[in-house]
Amino acid sequence: MSALPLDGGSAPETAPDALAGFTVGVTATRRREEFGALLERRGARVVSAPAIRLVPLAEDADLLAATRLGLEAPLDDVVVTTGVGFRGWMAAAEGWGLSADLTDHLSRARLLTRGPKARGAVRAAGLNDHWTPATESCQEVKEYLLAQDLRGRRIAVQQHGEPLAEFVADLRRAGAEVIEIPVYRWLPYRDISPLRRLITQTISGAVDAVAFTSAPAVNAMLGAARADGLEEALLAAFGGGVVAACVGPVTADPLTSRGVPTLQPDRSRLGALARVLARHLPEHGVTRLTAGGHRLEIRGHAVVVDGELRPLPPAPMAVLKRLADKPGHVVSRGDLRTVLPGSVARDSAEHAVEMAITRLRRALGAGGVVETVVKRGYRLACLYEAAL
Repeated sequence: MSALPLDGGSAPETAPDALAGFTVGVTATRRREEFGALLERRGARVVSAPAIRLVPLAEDADLLAATRLGLEAPLDDVVVTTGVGFRGWMAAAEGWGLSADLTDHLSRARLLTRGPKARGAVRAAGLNDHWTPATESCQEVKEYLLAQDLRGRRIAVQQHGEPLAEFVADLRRAGAEVIEIPVYRWLPYRDISPLRRLITQTISGAVDAVAFTSAPAVNAMLGAARADGLEEALLAAFGGGVVAACVGPVTADPLTSRGVPTLQPDRSRLGALARVLARHLPEHGVTRLTAGGHRLEIRGHAVVVDGELRPLPPAPMAVLKRLADKPGHVVSRGDLRTVLPGSVARDSAEHAVEMAITRLRRALGAGGVVETVVKRGYRLACLYEAAL
């Protein structure tokens, strides 16, 4: 995947604290610090869990062989999928003493660039691009080629992290000779324990959103969940209260093809992804109500009381959210026990609930919000519900 610009365009900026009280999982490897900083500047708590790593092919042996194969005869079409991959290919060819020959072949071929970064790399090399799809997707490039007579055409396809098996097979079935250019590939991150933790946090609802910047990262998370028998639970979490935020349709495809809804910005940029999250979560991830004369905004791991953000530990937050499910109604201690994080022994359940209520009242810093109903349970002192 080519580097994504931070600048997302001229969309209006969101409030600096728009993500305060929310937790966002970040699966990116490259530029994860920059993207994490974009979210943190908007107030988010960021959980970093790299899903994949970029691995250059050992000594470029496969790339060299593919390049020599491509140079054996003229190329009719060259599919350039990423800017960083194309630049790497040109740099490797220069190191092998094949730069002039490769440039000559490319100058005589139609260069089909998947997106603006790939197009920019082609032009920076002094070459002319022939066509770029509006969707920045390999699917549209394939459809463009298949609409033509491909019999006898030699087509080079630069890979972008994962083999484009279906893409290549369809071109070959149409009669083309396809040379695959394996510039780089993705592998699972060496230490997958942070990713496994993020999977369990997503399933439990401990994060409000997970951000993806590449399809291989989505596949890596799904694969790690599958290995632990948690794939269906993870997909259900994304289909429920946890937002799957994807930088674009190509990244989102492994989820959308499974029927999972995704949040995407108008432009495939890191800045745009951060902004769309900063707009979406405060609009759709907040419960607003009045209790005990105080205005509450209940967010992922915090509550805003009369405009002041107050972070809450997991147990008090779980209790508050359960009470907010039925504003003004009594919720029994037994019901509240079921939402407490971790396992709670039955003989200590009542004490655990009382402790969570005590900590909740202390953290809220506002009296009269949570009322005790003797021998029945607890309730929020609400006159009406205004949850969004």
